[in-house]
Amino acid sequence: MKRANLLDKLQKTGVVSVVRADTPSKAVKIADAVIAGGVTGIELTYTVPNADQVIGELVEKYQNNPAVVIGAGTVLDATSARIAIIGGAEFIVSPTFDADVAKMCNLYQVPYIPGVYTPTEAQTAMQAGSEVVKLFPGSLATPKAINELKGPFPYINIMPSGGVNVDNLSDWFDAGAFVVGAGSSLVGPAADDDFAGVTANAKAFMEEYHHALALS
Repeated sequence: MKRANLLDKLQKTGVVSVVRADTPSKAVKIADAVIAGGVTGIELTYTVPNADQVIGELVEKYQNNPAVVIGAGTVLDATSARIAIIGGAEFIVSPTFDADVAKMCNLYQVPYIPGVYTPTEAQTAMQAGSEVVKLFPGSLATPKAINELKGPFPYINIMPSGGVNVDNLSDWFDAGAFVVGAGSSLVGPAADDDFAGVTANAKAFMEEYHHALALS
């Protein structure tokens, strides 16, 4: 039940913010700004220095906010996955599928969301127990890819990531996205330390997300 509950929690966020930063402190500031704007799904990438410690800090900081879900992104090996999970990560995201990472996540009953681009990759991930796959890069696949993948795999859950923005958010959900991942289009202002701009973007994303839900 643990994994099912985490998947339900993740889906309810609607939007997962991909957080990358050069320092741990900046990563926390970006996550804080995103959450302040209403985006409660955080994918803290392993490109952030001491990522597992940052994940632990965020998990502790938002432990009393049941809407917040903290996960690890850019996880390339099983050891990193285990360290992230021990640190409190509630889901694991990879740019590609890795069987050892899948096994580690299955062991700890934590959702594993691997990057896929082809039907073969999607099937491989599903066979290894992934209930959600990351369509990556979304900017190349476009929302039509979800419709096509759901033909042979009607029960597949897809999180597009890369190329998702406020203008096409509704298109992704119309196509059947489980949840979406957003990077620079959401947290871009953080490059100039404009965290208020990140919060404003998060509010715009959530406004569009709720609009998309109302139309579905």
